[in-house]
Amino acid sequence: MPSYPPDIWFPNLGIWFRRIPVYVFSIGNFAIYWYAFFIVLGIICAALLAFWYAAKTGQKVSDYMDLLILGIILAFVGLRLYYMIFNWHQFRGRNVILAFFNLREGGLAIYGGIIGALLAGYIISKRKKIPITTIVDTAGPSLALGQAIGRFGNFFNREAFGGYTDNLFAMRIRVDQAMYTTPELLERVYTFAGVEYMQVHPTFLYEAVFNFILVTALVIYRPHKRFDGEMIFLYMLGYGLARFFIEGLRTDQLMFFAIPASQIMSILFVLIAAVMLFMGYTGRLKKPEPAPAKKNRRRKK
Repeated sequence: MPSYPPDIWFPNLGIWFRRIPVYVFSIGNFAIYWYAFFIVLGIICAALLAFWYAAKTGQKVSDYMDLLILGIILAFVGLRLYYMIFNWHQFRGRNVILAFFNLREGGLAIYGGIIGALLAGYIISKRKKIPITTIVDTAGPSLALGQAIGRFGNFFNREAFGGYTDNLFAMRIRVDQAMYTTPELLERVYTFAGVEYMQVHPTFLYEAVFNFILVTALVIYRPHKRFDGEMIFLYMLGYGLARFFIEGLRTDQLMFFAIPASQIMSILFVLIAAVMLFMGYTGRLKKPEPAPAKKNRRRKK
């Protein structure tokens, strides 16, 4: 048991954190949030993974630098638009352009970012005359890595959690610090040292851990792929399945006609991936070309 009231507490693991900052630093009205820090860190690590594989396979790293720049722009647009569209009641009657850029009030949705990144890949493939399958096989695992790292920003923001649980990873979060609450969560409040806590599923952690596993599996499997484009469909299948179940635990869902929008998108991801993987494994899609044989060169004496 902690001897002081922590900000976040994992009671069944015996882990607690006190004074978790929201900002990396702040000067006057200017502040760098930990949330933004982890998003940027995720982008950097994802880009480095793609650059490494591009160099390893003899591609131009500069092409993927161009993809990074365009991908950041379109992913940001997708992140924000997706959130605004499925949370329109919050923005109705307001200046849409000003609301779009007002990130201080929150509101980024990962599926919108994925769609934006895939669109960037398609545009670069056309401009650079690179097969789209080459791009997605190179950059696909990077999507999972960026998401895994970026999710830790939710920890510092005290958000993206689920309903009540008492499982091993149950997380207690201060009611006065949580980004949002629900009547159901407030029905079961724990008090410690005069501070009230909700006990919830740390769904951001579930997703982060799964994505670390997913990117590791994709990187290990990638040299053995059976058809071009397989990496992106394996990513879509894995992430779609995991997100469908994780989304069902969350209490901050974006809704579409009373159905969580991200669960609908997860189902679409899984269906598309399943069909394309079936076509690939049954020989209906292009198989990867064998790597050119290395010439043996005699060393001059």
